[in-house]
Amino acid sequence: MQFTEMLEKVRAGTESASVDGEPVFQFALSGDNGGDFYISVANGKGEVSEGQAEDADVTIEMSDENFNKLLHGKLNATTAFMVGKIKIKGDLSLAMKLQSLLG
Repeated sequence: MQFTEMLEKVRAGTESASVDGEPVFQFALSGDNGGDFYISVANGKGEVSEGQAEDADVTIEMSDENFNKLLHGKLNATTAFMVGKIKIKGDLSLAMKLQSLLG
C-alpha cells in the first residue's frame, strides 16, 4: 500500500470535494499488501493513518488489488460496490463521496 501517494491524493481531493462535517473512513484491505487504515477529514483537510479509527462513520472492505485499482482510477467505486468487490458498513452517502476524496 502506498500511503504517501494516497495521502497526496486525499489532501488534493479534500480541497475540491464537498464533504460536510468531520467524517472518518475506515478501510479494511485483504490480500498480501492489505491492512487497516483510515482517512479522517477535519477543517477541509484529509489525513491518512494506519490502524483502526475509534469512531469510523463508514467502513469499507475490499482487496488490496481492488483498492489499488480504485486509487489509480481503474475501478469505479459504484460498479465495484454493485458487484460485491467493495463492502460498505455505515453511512452509504459518505462512502459515495469517497471517489471525490481520492481525486
